[in-house]
Amino acid sequence: MEPYETVKHDVLIIGAGGAGLRAAISVLEAGLDCGIVSKSLLGKAHTVMAEGGAAAALGNMHEPDDWRVHFRDTIVGGAYLNNHRMVEIFAHEAIDRVLELEEYGAVFDRTPEGLIAQRPFGGHTYRRLNHVGDRTGLELIRTLQDRAVSMGPTVHMEWTVTRLLTSDRGVVGAVAYDRSDGRIIVIQAKAVVLATGGWGRMYRYTSNSWESTGDGAAMALEAGADLIDMEMVQFHPTGMLWPPSMRGILVTEAVRGEGGILRNGTGERFMFKPEYMPERYQGKFADSPEEAARWLDDKQNNRRPPELLPRDEVARAIYKEVRAGRGTVHGGVHLDVTHRGAAYIRRKLPSMYEQFMALGSVDITAEPMEVYPTVHYTMGGIHVDADTCQTAVPGLFAAGECAGGLHGANRLGGNSLTDILVFGRRAGLSAVEAASERKHEPISESQVAAEVELLLAPLGRTQGEKPSVIASELQEIMQNNAMIERSHEGLTACLSKLQELKERAGRLSAAGDRRYNPGWHAARDLLFQLRLSEAIVRSALERKESRGAQWRSDYPATDPEWGKVNLTVALRGDELVVTRVPLPPMPEHLQAIMNEGKK
Repeated sequence: MEPYETVKHDVLIIGAGGAGLRAAISVLEAGLDCGIVSKSLLGKAHTVMAEGGAAAALGNMHEPDDWRVHFRDTIVGGAYLNNHRMVEIFAHEAIDRVLELEEYGAVFDRTPEGLIAQRPFGGHTYRRLNHVGDRTGLELIRTLQDRAVSMGPTVHMEWTVTRLLTSDRGVVGAVAYDRSDGRIIVIQAKAVVLATGGWGRMYRYTSNSWESTGDGAAMALEAGADLIDMEMVQFHPTGMLWPPSMRGILVTEAVRGEGGILRNGTGERFMFKPEYMPERYQGKFADSPEEAARWLDDKQNNRRPPELLPRDEVARAIYKEVRAGRGTVHGGVHLDVTHRGAAYIRRKLPSMYEQFMALGSVDITAEPMEVYPTVHYTMGGIHVDADTCQTAVPGLFAAGECAGGLHGANRLGGNSLTDILVFGRRAGLSAVEAASERKHEPISESQVAAEVELLLAPLGRTQGEKPSVIASELQEIMQNNAMIERSHEGLTACLSKLQELKERAGRLSAAGDRRYNPGWHAARDLLFQLRLSEAIVRSALERKESRGAQWRSDYPATDPEWGKVNLTVALRGDELVVTRVPLPPMPEHLQAIMNEGKK
């Protein structure tokens, strides 16, 4: 068999973003040997894309905020599909995790009193996003990286993990390869934490970078774990549309949080239309542009602009305006923050200003941005226990975007950064406990051989399918049929095409050898993307209602009965099986919190 190198760690953490680094800190604090695998370079994680802030109810802005309000906002924003226990843990612990980050050295913006400054965001009742200008994710990753690296982990950069290795007692390690030279590496571990992020790259227009191909979720599925809520893919309302070189690049929600407004192609501020205001939010937002303008000067007035509705609502409104023929010349809408003044914009949104000037010569202090929804985040993911982050596979844990349950049918902006802090820590602690009770087990040579054969097969074919061609076709069908508006007709056509692409992907061919070969790398990534695309489409077909990010034009109503079930996906042989799983009743103490919000 192909020779391979073997390395051993007590705990293997796959992914070096915020969740992975926070898990590593917990492992290292316990004195265990910790290995971190990064598909890219350390510090280049998708965490930096979360620019606007980390949501936690510190209550620094003279508003009656606390964890209960944060809990309620997250449940309502998630259209009641969330794991109640996960949200309770999250809302409680987010406060301590942000303050802990400050203790680690994070430099937050400040109030006049010297407290961490907080800004408003969509779906949050109060100003709750603790921020560093519009570079919060970058500051978070810098802070966690400095803390973790100072404690001495082993970091394997530019390694791609492609298979989890298991025994009848759970996970025992993983197969990886070095992206620079193609060396095969087998990593033995007593416990594994998946912190691999999302999978937006199967869509044509996305804010996600090249790494986001769903490796962790697909590997967990193949190892015996379930996925949950896979139909729930978040389309961020404001991705850049024009110029073409910037298509899909994220315009942070902080732009709207700092007063940015949306106008259609006729100049109308369309978010004030009654049809775009869900019943559950009526009375909580400004009724007119004049009232919204007053909010900029008096943020104690909580009736904020409707541009700060949750992301799923704003994305659908933009989509409907464009579909009705009221879009801009390039098929989007305008996002305008120029009225806030150049000095204010450069102070509060420095990254947006600098990035857009550099990439597209767009001066956001002097002209509106042309935007359209872009694929940004995945609410669904690996099914985990709320308290421990344990998957169905013993010794395997997951945290961050690759794990499902917390956000339900829609994530509120800012909840992602505190998600990775809260559950990254918990996953690390659980991995420590598991690793302390387990030993390194022998590796299955047959599992390694099967993965190596799959990895190297494209290099051995002189004739076959190009990964780039199939990847492009995958993006096209997902963009057209599984994006914001879905239907039985479109989803079944998408599923049929996916079956064809899966069959063709069995004949992938990559020219050249293993050294710095992007075509070869793409071949394995593509298999993960096809697997998860099928999970998304099958789940979207099964959920016959509209809820959160799932909008079925043939089932436009929200069905209360569907609000009582999550959909899980399991792998049986080579077939994906979608199952309805009842959502547990909300405990009385949490139901009381929800009832408080109705008064």
